[in-house]
Amino acid sequence: MQDYSEQNKKAWEYNAYNFWVREVGTPKHRAEKIKANPVGELKRYAAYFEDYRGIKIANICGSCGKKAVPLAVLGAEVTVFDISQDNQRYALELAAAAGTSLDYVVGDVLEIDLEKYRNFFNLVFMEGGILHYFHNIHEFMGIMYALLKPGGKMICSDFHPFTKIMDILNFEQELPKGGYFSEEILEYEMAHARFYDPEIREKMPRCRCRKYTISEIINAVIKSGFVLKQFDEHPAWTNLKFPGEFTVVAQR
Repeated sequence: MQDYSEQNKKAWEYNAYNFWVREVGTPKHRAEKIKANPVGELKRYAAYFEDYRGIKIANICGSCGKKAVPLAVLGAEVTVFDISQDNQRYALELAAAAGTSLDYVVGDVLEIDLEKYRNFFNLVFMEGGILHYFHNIHEFMGIMYALLKPGGKMICSDFHPFTKIMDILNFEQELPKGGYFSEEILEYEMAHARFYDPEIREKMPRCRCRKYTISEIINAVIKSGFVLKQFDEHPAWTNLKFPGEFTVVAQR
């Protein structure tokens, strides 16, 4: 595992299970919401899925299962790849409480066992801001391409590169000194660190991140062999006048 992945793993396992309980409720409580409206729990991403039942989905950096479990409830066969054992614990408890199941692989996404998972999935799905955890986006996209069966689809939703020049999502993170086109690797607090008291916040491990431009992201998708099908920009939840997120849909 690469050095920065080890550091990111420590950050994502710092009290993560308790954070999810505090933030979204116990697995049992969260499962009731998911069972009541699984499509609604997918939010805007539901529009990018053509079908669920019997589809093999790789949920990359699927965290606590907040999207993986609704997909499983809808009939998909979901495998989560994530670096945090605390996230795995919450996700598996959530799936059990919702009356479904997940496969959950803990480890560095860049070290996924391609002997096992090459050409395995119908769909690769990621959301919630994960690209900045990987310092070589071409390597990352190459692995996403390898996971898919021929004709398979990738749905990649992430924080908009506009966040390199403006903290529009109020994450209270340092902006790259070199501006939008900077290739700096910076140490950031976990996104949820701001929800803790200052004395706890100071002790929380930090992540080493590399933020990308729009062109870097799109070119990495194309150069990995994907056919770009759709690129959507979404307004920031803090201010609808500015971009906050984007979604790329691409096909192998």
